Amino acid sequence: MITLASIGTQQAGANAEVDSQGVTSAVPSAEARIRESALVDWLRNAGSVLIGFSGGVDSTYLACLALSTLGRSRVLAVIGRSASYPLEQWQRARSIADQFGIPVLELDTHESSDPRYVANPANRCYFCKQELWSVLVPVAKERGLAVVCDGTNADDTAGHRPGTQAAREREVRSPLAELGFSKTDIRALSAQRGIPTWSAPSSPCLASRLPYGTAVTAERLAQVERAERAIRELGVGGDLRVRHHGDLARIELGSTELERWLIPERAQAIRRAAIGAGYTRVAIDLWGFRSGSLNVLGGVRA
Repeated sequence: MITLASIGTQQAGANAEVDSQGVTSAVPSAEARIRESALVDWLRNAGSVLIGFSGGVDSTYLACLALSTLGRSRVLAVIGRSASYPLEQWQRARSIADQFGIPVLELDTHESSDPRYVANPANRCYFCKQELWSVLVPVAKERGLAVVCDGTNADDTAGHRPGTQAAREREVRSPLAELGFSKTDIRALSAQRGIPTWSAPSSPCLASRLPYGTAVTAERLAQVERAERAIRELGVGGDLRVRHHGDLARIELGSTELERWLIPERAQAIRRAAIGAGYTRVAIDLWGFRSGSLNVLGGVRA
């Protein structure tokens, strides 16, 4: 029998579905166009850039604009590969790079060798980004690329973001945040440019599904990834998180999808998918998807 949980403090619908993630129109606002013009100037002043590239909405937009502004010889998008990076996101990143001709380099990162990261404290992201930039920054120096940057946007600067400290320590720039780009801006501008990630759901690393204090292991990350893939294969769209609570999978769906998948037979299909990934208990969270909900449960955010 499926358990329906109501865990959290925010109302369902606070985070929109993929087809309505703050983008009420595919036409960018006048302010967004001004920001894009400022970003072109920023890139020209930089001269050349290395971009931490995940294949997500933000880094893809940044890489595409950098390519059109600077040309292939002065842009390099670097993918950091590890157990916390979902296979499907890697496939999307490679597909986007091939489609737009973005120069890409793949490098392995080894955050899982750091016991501080594995312990999964509230500042886990700091140790992850510390490892990432320790790998990427030397590549930029070796290749004569002037600036290392990431896809952090202005919306990302609020809340609990320990990874930003690691970026600052390595002098990694965040032009989208610096110039005030919201996620809405980036989605609308991406749609205008024909970048298919404009409507993609956000997809942070798999470790973000584990509550603080639960050790990050390859096995747990793989289990979360299997469960999310199986649920996606049922036809679930929009935002999706399988939060790992031991033998319990707590499933967060976007508000529109939540309504669709609470129908008993569909809820049972989700239950079977999660059990097939190795969980023995399944809870569909009635609050729906909330970015950073484990920060609330972990007591690092109200």
